[in-house]
Amino acid sequence: MSNNTINLIGWILFIISAIGFIISSIGSFWAMFGSVFFLVACLVFLIPFFRKSRD
Repeated sequence: MSNNTINLIGWILFIISAIGFIISSIGSFWAMFGSVFFLVACLVFLIPFFRKSRD
C-alpha cells in the first residue's frame, strides 16, 4: 500500500470522527462550532489528493 493511500485512509477516518463529534455535540454551540471547524480543516487537507498535478 502506498503512502498516499495510507494518508487518504487516515484523512477519511478523521472525517468520520469529525462527523461523529458533530452528531454528539448537537445542542452545544461551542462544541458544534469546534466540530464543524475540525471537519472543514480535514476537508481542506484533502484538497491536494483530488487536485490534478501540474507535473
